[in-house]
Amino acid sequence: MAAAMAESDNNGSEVSPGGGGRDSASAAAAVASPVKAKARALLELETASAAAAASESSEARVDDGNIQEAESSLREGLSLNYEEARALLGRLEYQRGNVEAALRVFDGIDLQAAIQRFQPSLSEKPPSKRSNKLRSDSSNSGSQHAASLVLEAIYLKSMSLQKLGKAVEAAQQCRSVLDAVESIFQRGIPDVMVEQKLQETVSKSVELLPELWKQAGAYQEALASYRRALLSQWNLDDDCCTRIQKRFAVFLLYGGVEASPPSLASQTEGSYVPKNNLEEAILLLMIILKKWYLGKTHWDPSVMEHLTFALSLCGQTSVLAKHLEEVLPGIYPRTGRWYSLALCNYAASHNEAALNLLRKLLNKNESPGDIMALLLAAKLCSSDYSLASEGVEYARRAVTNVDSSDGHLKSAALHFLGSCLAKKSRIATSDHQRSLLQTESLKSLSEAISLDRHNPDLIYDMGIEYAEQRNMQAALKCAKEFIDATGGSISKGWRLLSLVLSAQQRYSEAEVVTDAALDETTKWEQGPLLRIKAKLKVAQSLPMEAVEAYRALLALVQAQRKAYGTVKNGTEEVDNKVSEFEVWQGLANLYASLSYWRDAEICLQKAKALKSFSAITLHAEGYTREVREQTQDALAAYFNAVSTEVEHVPSKVSIGALLSKQGPKYLPVARSFLSDALRHEPTNRMAWFYLGKVHKHDGRLADAADCFQAASMLEESDPIESFRSL
Repeated sequence: MAAAMAESDNNGSEVSPGGGGRDSASAAAAVASPVKAKARALLELETASAAAAASESSEARVDDGNIQEAESSLREGLSLNYEEARALLGRLEYQRGNVEAALRVFDGIDLQAAIQRFQPSLSEKPPSKRSNKLRSDSSNSGSQHAASLVLEAIYLKSMSLQKLGKAVEAAQQCRSVLDAVESIFQRGIPDVMVEQKLQETVSKSVELLPELWKQAGAYQEALASYRRALLSQWNLDDDCCTRIQKRFAVFLLYGGVEASPPSLASQTEGSYVPKNNLEEAILLLMIILKKWYLGKTHWDPSVMEHLTFALSLCGQTSVLAKHLEEVLPGIYPRTGRWYSLALCNYAASHNEAALNLLRKLLNKNESPGDIMALLLAAKLCSSDYSLASEGVEYARRAVTNVDSSDGHLKSAALHFLGSCLAKKSRIATSDHQRSLLQTESLKSLSEAISLDRHNPDLIYDMGIEYAEQRNMQAALKCAKEFIDATGGSISKGWRLLSLVLSAQQRYSEAEVVTDAALDETTKWEQGPLLRIKAKLKVAQSLPMEAVEAYRALLALVQAQRKAYGTVKNGTEEVDNKVSEFEVWQGLANLYASLSYWRDAEICLQKAKALKSFSAITLHAEGYTREVREQTQDALAAYFNAVSTEVEHVPSKVSIGALLSKQGPKYLPVARSFLSDALRHEPTNRMAWFYLGKVHKHDGRLADAADCFQAASMLEESDPIESFRSL
């Protein structure tokens, strides 16, 4: 039948080569008329089919005999070929909801035969002569309509199989539609002169295929289908392409399937090739946002949500902040945008920028009672002594505004209030004020724990505060509770326990805890633990073992530097890092205590090379000069250290101690330096000790006795490393 129709078309297409323009036009019209009549008849039948499907839903399903009879009628009445007739009948059954009957009709369509018939007329270039051009355009229109019928039939067959739960077969049929299109349009679907119905079928098939493979559990096939949809020339509109890109990005982010990079054949020279799922998803989402910026698609808030998740996973919150800033006004409330930007800056360790945004948000003319913004502002302030007072105000407003029924948020507000009060107490100007602040801090933390008993961070901060106030039994209990709550997976809990044990002079137990912590933590997180181990060896008068611990620490730090480079990412956890400068400084102090001056000088030079102006290095240099009785050089080094860092307590203590030995006229200056050191660090036992000596030389024996007693009490609870290092 197909051969007969092809022959008939060929006979009807002959035109006299010598005819003039008028004869050519009439001949072209004569040739085009049967093709147009056929296309018009097909359109009328499609309209009638849709009307029949809407009116008679209870008609009986056709059987095989009826299919053949109806098919013959259509072929004889409209001169349709076998595939076209079945395509129309199948669509009619599908529209009526007779999925199984439609499937039986569609099964008789030979797609390969249809492709061979459509391919020459749709893929060849049109002739240059006007008459041949008219004839070709008319033939091309009819061929496109016929191709649209058959391809739509296979697409509906795929939909029918999907409804019957046969996802694999449905995907195979849908893929055959795309294979057929690529075979017919070998150079891709042109941008113009493509029938709308044909383009709709192609677009729907491209969009459906990945979803079918996902339903079938063939995730690698789904990945390949997504890439085929986006990399091949299907002439998709912007909305369709955007939907596919979004679904692909969501699949890459949450599908749990590791995608291999795109094939080399699809890669353009010099173009960016994503290395993993996360990079590919971020690239797709950014492309969607760029389309929205250019007005090619509508705004979809879920795209920004997915991008937020993806960029947060890889620590690129500064990039996310840039995209949030580029979103046009009116999409997000400005207070909401400020809060999101503050979160991004906080995650990128840009605390000052984050706090400035929150200050704008919490202005009395904006949202002064925003609980989440108040909590974040209090948290930011709790990490800086100079901002502690501001943090207290934010935390108190949060406690006042939070709903009493929300125990979690109230606990968080009290937690940050306690932390800010503790920081504020460190810089209090009087002992009475410091005592009041410490008491209030513990009260706030206790109330927070009563509302959220199993919060590990809250337990940890409570332990730190107890340790700072030298309540070692309570601090020890909190450290153990934190380790139990976290399963020993966080190194700072082990460090707190080791320091508390060292403050109780239980060095051997602290070393056992440190060794256990080293076994529980990963290699890159062992730096602070190795530093504690080295200091424990020093406290136990085991200098050579301390040197070995420092060597192991130095090797780890240098390995980290080679792996990550000298410039650290702002999002890395500072708690688990020890700088090479600290190691050389620790070795210098150790060798100086052993009177190995040459080794101490070498280590100091290494430290200076890494950090030229450091109060710690200058203080160590002053100590070496003081031990060698080079008093003036030692004083000069100590004063340089204070000039570099005004609040450097060890240098102030050393200046006070050295001046107290220079005679009565220097005692007032020495007392001033020591008192100032105690104002910054009230638990410094050496400051109390030398202040007692100053009072003794000055004849104030009662004050001297009090200072000596304080120094003695602090010595009994002095850790090998300040609790502030945690």
